[in-house]
Amino acid sequence: MQCVGDISEEVWQDCITLFLQTRVCCDAAIITNSPPWLLASYPEGNLFQLTQEEIQILLARDGREKLFLQGITLAGTKCLLIRDHLYTEGNNTMDLRTKGQSRGSQAVTVVQIESVYLVVMGQKGTEGGPLNLKAFEMAGYIREAIHQHMAHI
Repeated sequence: MQCVGDISEEVWQDCITLFLQTRVCCDAAIITNSPPWLLASYPEGNLFQLTQEEIQILLARDGREKLFLQGITLAGTKCLLIRDHLYTEGNNTMDLRTKGQSRGSQAVTVVQIESVYLVVMGQKGTEGGPLNLKAFEMAGYIREAIHQHMAHI
């Protein structure tokens, strides 16, 4: 995996802005499995409240079957795990759905991009499949940006 620690917060924020412009999602964050944990987020969303503990549970390679039984909390919102291919070669995505929300449930997708992860929450009414496809597509753009950045160092 490439080291992406020297990519500026501004670059990550640009990735978040780009994804939000697709109008498929209403919130997004870029996280990593080591400090500073949260690299960028949409300031008007909820994912900026992701905690270190939530991120570590989400990204842990061991004990993933417990996530299906117990669910997971993201930024204080309880989610059900629908599909977990986060560490499956060639897919690297995870689909969740918020639960117990008065405004209705929302799809959430996590995509691994090198050593960072894009977490996106769909607009109300957006299904998990289209959100996953758009997140996977955007991950390709971000991956390319990472490679271009690394080539210039």
